[in-house]
Amino acid sequence: MRKQTFLKLAQWQAELTEQHLGEVRAIHREMRGYKHDFHHHLELLKSYLEAGDTERALTYVKELDSTLRNVDTLYKTGNVSLDAILSAKLSQAKEKGIAVTVKATVPEGLTLTDAELCAVVANLLDNAVEACSKADGEKFIRLYMTMKGKMLYFSMLNTAGEKREKAKGLFRTEKSGVHGFGLRRAESILSAHDGWMKVNSEEGAFTTEFLVPALP
Repeated sequence: MRKQTFLKLAQWQAELTEQHLGEVRAIHREMRGYKHDFHHHLELLKSYLEAGDTERALTYVKELDSTLRNVDTLYKTGNVSLDAILSAKLSQAKEKGIAVTVKATVPEGLTLTDAELCAVVANLLDNAVEACSKADGEKFIRLYMTMKGKMLYFSMLNTAGEKREKAKGLFRTEKSGVHGFGLRRAESILSAHDGWMKVNSEEGAFTTEFLVPALP
């Protein structure tokens, strides 16, 4: 029974990781599309201005401005993979009315693979978004990432509801079976790289922290 449960959880985690990577790829495609179109926008504006049609040029600029306001700015941490993960997951948080604060500076060339980094950060953010969604009042996620020497440090504080208790290493939840496994999966990846993770549930708040060797 335990083996069967583990296999189901492992399958769920694989599907969730693929979903996370899909979200990352989607936002990269969207950004590439806007970059590709930018040249055409400039050419059209140039033609309006050369023809002296400033009214049409201004109208076009207003339309572009309105469109771009609906596109979340990519986070610029210094690590392209992390930028994409944060942009994909935190844009979903903002859509749910969650205030997001991010301060992150992370280089390229980490010893964690993109898939590992995606699995860890995306799982932790998914848990934070879910906790915020169930909480009353102000909803926020405050995330901080930086390098401490060759170690990658992560700290996150988010709104939560009632204090949650652990059962067999997992936090109790209304969901059956799988919630909390994401935390275990993140912890497993970090442990494989000789890192550690701490989580703490209090009334109204949840904190997550990890430190892991990440540079050769």
